[in-house]
Amino acid sequence: MLTAQASPPQSTEDPPDTPLRPRRRSWAQALRRDWQLYSLAVLPLLFFLIFRYLPMLGNVIAFRRYEPGGDLLGEYWVGLRYFRMFLADPTFWQVFTNTAVIGTLTLLFCFPLPIILALLLNEVRTRWLKGFVQTVSYLPHFLSIVVVAGLILQTVSIDGVINQGLRAFGQDPVAFIQEPGWFRTLYVSSEVWQTVGWGTILYLAALTTIDSDLYDQARVDGANRWRQTWHVTLPGIRPTMITLLILNIGTFLAVGFEKILLLYNPLTYVTADVVSTYLYRVGIVSGSFSYAAAIGLFESLIGLALVLGANSLSRRVAGTSLW
Repeated sequence: MLTAQASPPQSTEDPPDTPLRPRRRSWAQALRRDWQLYSLAVLPLLFFLIFRYLPMLGNVIAFRRYEPGGDLLGEYWVGLRYFRMFLADPTFWQVFTNTAVIGTLTLLFCFPLPIILALLLNEVRTRWLKGFVQTVSYLPHFLSIVVVAGLILQTVSIDGVINQGLRAFGQDPVAFIQEPGWFRTLYVSSEVWQTVGWGTILYLAALTTIDSDLYDQARVDGANRWRQTWHVTLPGIRPTMITLLILNIGTFLAVGFEKILLLYNPLTYVTADVVSTYLYRVGIVSGSFSYAAAIGLFESLIGLALVLGANSLSRRVAGTSLW
């Protein structure tokens, strides 16, 4: 006699939930959902499009003969004529050398000093003193270039404060503005005074992201404040340092046009005349727009090469880069 075999009891528990991968929204869906946020980027994009990218079309006059009042993109094609002209011009190489020297001095002083000031401010434990030093160091950044140039000219003039101090010690006054050897010192020192305090903001923000447990562990290992700064603080802000260094190298040749234009004079051209002021005199004052465009394009290509080289070197040496 055959008996029916009982079927196994069926489980009443629900099967385990399998994790579902979130669907990736398309760009159009993200735009429809967050259009209010994306609309904030419209004005900056228009600014860069109108004032940064569209003017690049004007670089074509570096290869064409341009005359004021004629065709906007030049009259006829001349090839590399203007490039050969400025490469054979000794005046160009003089101003290019001045630009490189002033840019190097500015980078050597204005890049590390904000780091040092930020490290010193990070060690200050008195809140009011730290705030006072920050406020005093930030104020020069908000002064107009014209005001800064006026202060420099008044300070180093024949009847200025410095020469009055020299007379008080029995020394002869020095015509700082007319002496070519003093121009670079005046320019770099004014750049340090005006930019060092403002440059500490990013470094102070980067210092707040360092884990405090790292300092505790360093103290347990017997590290003093100097060792903590060298092995904990500096590695913590290294990405910020490298990023700003690459950006500063990119503007290596773009030294302050406005300040130099306000401070220099024909007596100091030998050390003060840079590429930007030379372009102003040649392109705007003299009307050689194609020649000035060729020099400007050459300067931009050098800046691009410096940025790419610094970024590649940073990626290989430090493992950090912009892209």
